[in-house]
Amino acid sequence: MPRRREVPKRVISPDPKYKNILVSKFVNGLMREGKKSLSQRIFYEAMDIVEKRSKEDPIKVFEQAVEHVKPILEVRSRRVGGATYQVPVEVRSNRRQALAIRWLINFSRKRGEKSMAQRLAGELLDAYHQRGMAFKKKEDTHRMAEANKAFAHYRW
Repeated sequence: MPRRREVPKRVISPDPKYKNILVSKFVNGLMREGKKSLSQRIFYEAMDIVEKRSKEDPIKVFEQAVEHVKPILEVRSRRVGGATYQVPVEVRSNRRQALAIRWLINFSRKRGEKSMAQRLAGELLDAYHQRGMAFKKKEDTHRMAEANKAFAHYRW
């Protein structure tokens, strides 16, 4: 963190197909080794699969899936007098979104379907229906924060 001044946020341009900034952030998170066109193709194929399976607007399903995975609380380690406590803290909105995107991508990579587009579509549909590994990760994070709420007075 710089001491002198606030670092300006980068402006992210919306994606070409849906004109959505969240989609653009997701595609950037999905990208490996700078291959943006490949990650866009994977995402758009996943959206087509989602549309076929759910018979709903794929962008609405995607946004709702991200919303369902966003954590509200998390635990941070805090050292007090030689002991380390897991202190529950509220998650900032931009970190909330980043964590949701990261979890969706990581857990979709670990799934068993053939192509990445199918894996991503499966994880998005699972998150939309409030199940799947990314949603479970959010629930576990909340459970951990709930279990450690006795240490909430150590918040800084």
